[in-house]
Amino acid sequence: MHLKSPWLTRPSPSPPRRSIAGITAPRAVRRASAKKSASKAFSARAASVSSGVSLSSFTAPSKAAAKAQARALRTAVFAADKPDRSGADAKDAGKGQKVMVIGGDGYCGWATALHLSNRGYEVAIVDNMCRRTFDDQLGFNSLTPIKGIHERVRKWEEVSGNKIELFVGDICDYEFLSAAFEAFEPTSAVHFGEQRSAPYSMMDRTRAVFTQTNNVMGSINLMYAIKEYAPECHLIKLGTMGEYGTPNIDIEEGYITIEHNGRTDTLPYPKQGNSFYHLSKCHDSANMLMCTKTWKLRTTDLNQGVVYGVATEETMMDPALINRLDYDAVFGTALNRFCIQAAVGHPMTVYGKGGQTRGFLDIRDTVRCIQIACDNPADPGEMRVYNQFTEQFSVNELAALITEAGKKIGLDPKVITVPNPRTELEEHYYNAKNSKLQDLGLEPHLMSDALLDSLLNIIVEYKDNVDQRLILPGVNWTESASVSKTVAKVAAK
Repeated sequence: MHLKSPWLTRPSPSPPRRSIAGITAPRAVRRASAKKSASKAFSARAASVSSGVSLSSFTAPSKAAAKAQARALRTAVFAADKPDRSGADAKDAGKGQKVMVIGGDGYCGWATALHLSNRGYEVAIVDNMCRRTFDDQLGFNSLTPIKGIHERVRKWEEVSGNKIELFVGDICDYEFLSAAFEAFEPTSAVHFGEQRSAPYSMMDRTRAVFTQTNNVMGSINLMYAIKEYAPECHLIKLGTMGEYGTPNIDIEEGYITIEHNGRTDTLPYPKQGNSFYHLSKCHDSANMLMCTKTWKLRTTDLNQGVVYGVATEETMMDPALINRLDYDAVFGTALNRFCIQAAVGHPMTVYGKGGQTRGFLDIRDTVRCIQIACDNPADPGEMRVYNQFTEQFSVNELAALITEAGKKIGLDPKVITVPNPRTELEEHYYNAKNSKLQDLGLEPHLMSDALLDSLLNIIVEYKDNVDQRLILPGVNWTESASVSKTVAKVAAK
């Protein structure tokens, strides 16, 4: 949605050029203490085994319990290494920074714009409202009743006292985009402004072409605008973990070091996009790397996982600020869709075998990741790549978690398997790295019963808005055709 390096020689990010959030406290003593605490847990387990308790007793608990224990141990060991971001939520944390949020009327963009504005960043939203147009074209709707962008921005200023500038237009229109850059003079540009649905991109030829043209051309325009009007501006582009596909090796953060025929180099991690949407993101990343090296831009590519949730501190400050929540099979993401299906009594629709595994993150972590990226800009000629997710789950694991959480609030969630409309592996290896943002201070909101309870209760409040005809998948990868064939097929039904 428009509205919406020198070459890295090592995979880890270079030290941040500046930090808004304070000075890192000494780590050695804290890390040693954390390791000692973690080792006690392992020692206790070993002692139990030696005293005659069978090893199977440790594998008996549910996967969720085992994951919870692993999370606790990881947190204990690595917490000491995180920079001090205790001042990140201060009302003046972003003082002096001007952030242009492109696609700021969308699901992630709106929450990000409010989060930054509430912490002293001067914010402008650039959007052409095309996400709302997609709903009108396809007969979709947000579960939550969202207000128009002008009313949203006015209400935010009334509630918070902070003004957000608004530029309504298309970033594929370079004259409009350059005027917006000249007027606002951003220090960072956060680029959410792309058509972001894989199913939408696979509906037919017209939407496939639109997705690639809109996304790739808009990003190129944005880099030219930075080069010509704000050469010090830090570009923060939202990519997707889907760029990597599902390789049978670990997924690194953007770059991989390879030894071949006695020589070693660090190269961009191979990309295997599985839709015209994902491929547009792959093209974006390649274009960004070239422009970064050639024009000495400052760029960060955030390969984001599947986002879930609807509530952030700011979007819940007034009903007029509530974020959108999509549940249809084109724009709704897996966990959000499952929660909505459970709330209205529709079986959760698992595609195929359900072993498809992806990275996930709470929308509250999305906005904090963006803030961290703003506070730690890349150096001129450097393109940083972070994998922006906090946990990995298979589709079956998500359905099990929601079933358990739903029962606790009186729901009776069911699961059904439907034919997979996508061309993808349904059982596969998946292990993606995601340490860089946590190294910069991200403290994740990990999925919990309390979180799912909260999300489910919000959804129950608005469940009468659900049109159950929109739930089942309607876009099949192998049947994608020209517009004329698609229209004819629909008319025949």
